[in-house]
Amino acid sequence: MLLLASFFFFYYSSNYLILLLLFSTLLDFYVAQEIWKSKSIRKKKALLITSLSANLGLLGFFKYADFAILQFNLLGQTFDLGAEFSYLGLVLPIGISFYTFQTISYTVDVYRGQLTPTKSLSEFTLFVTFFPQLVAGPIVKARDFLPQLRERTENFKAKFKLRKITIESANLKLGVTIMAIGFFKKMFFADNIAPLVDSIYANPIGAESATIWLAAIGFGIQLYCDFSGYSDIAIGAALVLGFKLPLNFRQPFFSTSTQDFRRRWHVSLFSWFKSYLYIPLGGNRVGKKRTFFNLWIVMFLAGFWHGASWNFVIYGALHGAYLAIPYAIREKFPILKGHSFFKSKVGIILSILVTNYLFFFSWIVFRVRDFDHLVYSMQKYIILDFAYEKTLEIMSLNKLPILLIVIFIVLNIISYKSGNLRERIASITLGYWFIFLLSIVFAIIIMYDANPQQFIYFQF
Repeated sequence: MLLLASFFFFYYSSNYLILLLLFSTLLDFYVAQEIWKSKSIRKKKALLITSLSANLGLLGFFKYADFAILQFNLLGQTFDLGAEFSYLGLVLPIGISFYTFQTISYTVDVYRGQLTPTKSLSEFTLFVTFFPQLVAGPIVKARDFLPQLRERTENFKAKFKLRKITIESANLKLGVTIMAIGFFKKMFFADNIAPLVDSIYANPIGAESATIWLAAIGFGIQLYCDFSGYSDIAIGAALVLGFKLPLNFRQPFFSTSTQDFRRRWHVSLFSWFKSYLYIPLGGNRVGKKRTFFNLWIVMFLAGFWHGASWNFVIYGALHGAYLAIPYAIREKFPILKGHSFFKSKVGIILSILVTNYLFFFSWIVFRVRDFDHLVYSMQKYIILDFAYEKTLEIMSLNKLPILLIVIFIVLNIISYKSGNLRERIASITLGYWFIFLLSIVFAIIIMYDANPQQFIYFQF
């Protein structure tokens, strides 16, 4: 039943592109089987390379082919080569960036001997196509998901297997709570802050620094509520069905360093890159210069993973610098490691502010696609003009988004100080819990404008 629901969900959103999903699923299922059976290291490596080449080749072709053609054509115009290629006009299959990484994780884990390959094609297919997180994550590793699935498989004397999904009251209550919070983040905050951000970034030329800061903060909150909202919906839906998916966000706006931020934002993606790229490159065990490079290249590729444009090249390079440069500074000045100042209240607050400053800046690159607009916005963000008259006018015309930004900041602080707020809400008595759910629904209905925004990460 779950498998049929997953296929229907993907077919409804992607139509014939479901064939790519089926190809990746079948390829890695059978390649992993052969890797496990083979005694030859050379054959194992050849099979692994086949899997990686096919999966990354498909991802690269559909995601980056037109971008590569554009660069070639621009190069041809610059040097008057007289050759120009036609664009392919490819449609990016929904979720390909996510399910490709999942199937790769399975094959690599089998190759490393960390996972016994499943003998059931339907079991593996459900892992790849599990509909709650298929489109935009969290990215799930096979070694974390398959054992949960096997727990729900009961063997009968009649020699068939029944996939048993048990909905437990505790999981149901907590799962619905997490889903409600996810919908609240997306439909109450993200969709209603978006018009303010869009209006400023539509043409930021001439805007004051304060206006650019307002847009940067607004978009950072919009992006977080949009993406973490989807993750919450996926995690909650999976939990209702009895499956635990990894957390994707851990209070990122309270990060005290760029390294800490990476442990809190899009956790499943960076966990994947750590396991399947950073560690194979040698991690931090290969000397200072090589570690610097490893940190930078991993973050660069993680940034470029987001999309085919120079924005994401810059975005990846910037995030690479955010990890690599602090590492180099700590190695150069060991006294900074664990210094008492950074453990003091003032030091913690300052660290949080600096970290947020850096990542709100990077999200300008994520959001603003026009090059002139991007350069202007980045300049105004860094070099303050201390003007605020036009910004006050913009704020007066956008009272609702401004109010929502303030409410979000207040609720985020309350959530941070209260610990695991979701479990606390799920543990309250049934009557108060229904009041909580009705309040969420009522707030969303009041704010709904019949023009819903698509989830931002659906485009990746």
